[in-house]
Amino acid sequence: MSNAGDGQNATNHLFVIAAPSGAGKTTLVHKLMAENAMLRFSISYTTRPRRSNETDGKDYNFVDEDTFRAMIDAGDFLEHAQVFDHFYGTSRRHVDGLLNQGHSVILEIDWQGAQQVRSHMPDCRSIFILPPSVAELKKRLTGRGTDTPEVIERRYRDAVQDLSHWHEFDYAVINDDLETAARELSAIVAGADSSAANATSHPRMEARIREILA
Repeated sequence: MSNAGDGQNATNHLFVIAAPSGAGKTTLVHKLMAENAMLRFSISYTTRPRRSNETDGKDYNFVDEDTFRAMIDAGDFLEHAQVFDHFYGTSRRHVDGLLNQGHSVILEIDWQGAQQVRSHMPDCRSIFILPPSVAELKKRLTGRGTDTPEVIERRYRDAVQDLSHWHEFDYAVINDDLETAARELSAIVAGADSSAANATSHPRMEARIREILA
């Protein structure tokens, strides 16, 4: 098996995109993928039950916990983590294959997985999606209408904790207006000069994020 990232070069990259629950990450990633034919999405493995609107092998690779643990033992994952009582992981071989074919690859994972990917592939580009405020975050989680109050409260607590890891990422996108956030994400992936304003090291971006978390 090749080392993860052997196929990454000056024109194709591995992009790691993470966010707290309710920030709108999945919607933004779907828009990004629809607009860029050269991007490929790495389909994660998970032990959580498949939802009625999901397709195995398209949304996730759904496996049982014994299978997942066997894959961990075999070193099959570039990253893996436990989130909300279920396991999620990214196939190392799958990512390698896409990069070696000349594609840029999108990983939609959580901050724990992002830490692992950065340790294996320090040249990856990491992006963190934030809500415009913690109040709006709770409103979005509540507005889904699919969870019990207890689940919503736990998701909210975990999401606020997730937000504290923003500074570990190269870039940040604040999802206040969907179209604006989508343009900013696209600019980062395209390597456009305008993306510098989204760098987490940019004083203005840092100030905006600290205001959100205040």
